[in-house]
Amino acid sequence: MRIGILTGGGDVPGLNPCIKAVVNRVSEAGHSVTGIRRGWGGLLHANPEDPDSWNEHMVELTPATVRTVDRTGGTFLHTSRTNPGRVTPDDVPDFLAHRAEGDGPFDFTDHSLKVIEKLGIDVLIPIGGDDTLSYGLRLHEEGVPVIGIPKTMDNDVHGTDYCIGFSTAVSRGVQFIHNLRTATGSHERIAVVELFGRYSGETALVTAYLAGVTRSIISEVPFDIDRLADLLMEDKATNPSNYAMVTISEGARMLGGDIIVRGEADAYGHRKLGGIGALTGELLKERTGEGIIFQQVAYLMRSGSPDSLDLMVALNYAVMAADLAMEGASGRMVALRGGTYTSVPISVTGEGVKRVDVDELYDPEGYRPKLRHVTGKPMFLY
Repeated sequence: MRIGILTGGGDVPGLNPCIKAVVNRVSEAGHSVTGIRRGWGGLLHANPEDPDSWNEHMVELTPATVRTVDRTGGTFLHTSRTNPGRVTPDDVPDFLAHRAEGDGPFDFTDHSLKVIEKLGIDVLIPIGGDDTLSYGLRLHEEGVPVIGIPKTMDNDVHGTDYCIGFSTAVSRGVQFIHNLRTATGSHERIAVVELFGRYSGETALVTAYLAGVTRSIISEVPFDIDRLADLLMEDKATNPSNYAMVTISEGARMLGGDIIVRGEADAYGHRKLGGIGALTGELLKERTGEGIIFQQVAYLMRSGSPDSLDLMVALNYAVMAADLAMEGASGRMVALRGGTYTSVPISVTGEGVKRVDVDELYDPEGYRPKLRHVTGKPMFLY
């Protein structure tokens, strides 16, 4: 049996250990693994008629080749946000240009299937978020056996309580916030910390909860800048060190406003987020007259090696996915549900948007974490 593996979307800590564990598990059973470089882009840009192109996008993985990859963060297979089912004219490979007539987007899924067939892949294991796994579902529907592994520091893949990368992202956020207290308190200012989170505010909310930050603005609840200003001034006045802090999701929006985006949309229709924290800081300064420290944590949240929890989940997800693949399963996604490792149909990723349970975990009037109770809640309070 030959297993194919790839990583798509944003990088997170834990990807390299996950890849290594899949390779070791599959190799121990006497099977082989092919790594596909740059996510789904590897399938799109690999030309079966061009050995150089082929070697650039495919790599044979053995226990020897992956022996040390788990010592670093990110993904040594590289990643992309390519969707072979929706390719813009600028992204069409030269050898497929004769098929790109019109404005696009173009569907080159038939080419992906041709590459998979030439590779001799029996089961494909994509590691990614909703977007990456949505194309995995497409290939499953086309007849390719697929076992998905959920990864995203937003922890927003539908169908699982946990995604690789979430714990490390929160741990990084907590660490940076505690460090930022030094400057914020010394200068008696208000700190606005922008964290990743497009549709789900879980990262900003849990980070605030664990770091003891009083206010948190999340993607799910539009906020009133004047009310936020008043609350932060109250926090500052009651703090013996005379400072206040607030976390904010990059996908948050003000009352009557829109999510702040920039740049061109990617192959999945998403434009880059970021800017709501800076804008909020500027408006808070206007309304309060206080000094503002704005910190966009951004890529630092997903840089470096995984923490122990992400490492454990990455390894266990890898073992589960490899076993499912070797057992002949298809159309599944490994998952954690209710604290238990399991697998679910990969189709669940398209059944909804996973978001914070505002009623149970958030005070929309006070813009703060509010846990009514934790008994019976999953470990990650989702």
